[in-house]
Amino acid sequence: ISVQSAVYGRHDMTTCATGRPASEIQNVHCSSQSTTVAESCNGKSSCSINAINSVFGDPCPGTYKYLELAYTCISQGRVISVQSAVYGRRDKTTCATGRPASQIQNVCCSSQSTTVAESCNGKSSCSINVSNYVFGDPCPGTYKYLELAYTCQCHVTGKNH
Repeated sequence: ISVQSAVYGRHDMTTCATGRPASEIQNVHCSSQSTTVAESCNGKSSCSINAINSVFGDPCPGTYKYLELAYTCISQGRVISVQSAVYGRRDKTTCATGRPASQIQNVCCSSQSTTVAESCNGKSSCSINVSNYVFGDPCPGTYKYLELAYTCQCHVTGKNH
């Protein structure tokens, strides 16, 4: 993994805004560049970091924030291989900060998705918008997130006979 950029905060009023009070999404000039992801993930074949204030600091108290991340697989001939992608909610704590209890109670609300694998497998970099529009809505009224497991693998161009 090679992290090109990591920005924590808010740049627009639509990303991660569903169900948020207007007061928490108004400040769209609220972000900070971070080296935390690069320091933790560069050079690894897989990596996981929680996008929370305790990891990235709080560039704008009272504003609901998200992490924007751009990365690629670095080794020449390495490509993305998606192991699993699950959209929905499987616990009450992930992406729950500031959410009403009614939106995080249903923890048996998820569906496996092949969308990420179909779009990203075999590529050295990939970006997908995480939304009900892309993944469907396995549980209306529940605040959802995408759990993604992937690795960077050697790209095989053909077999020798």
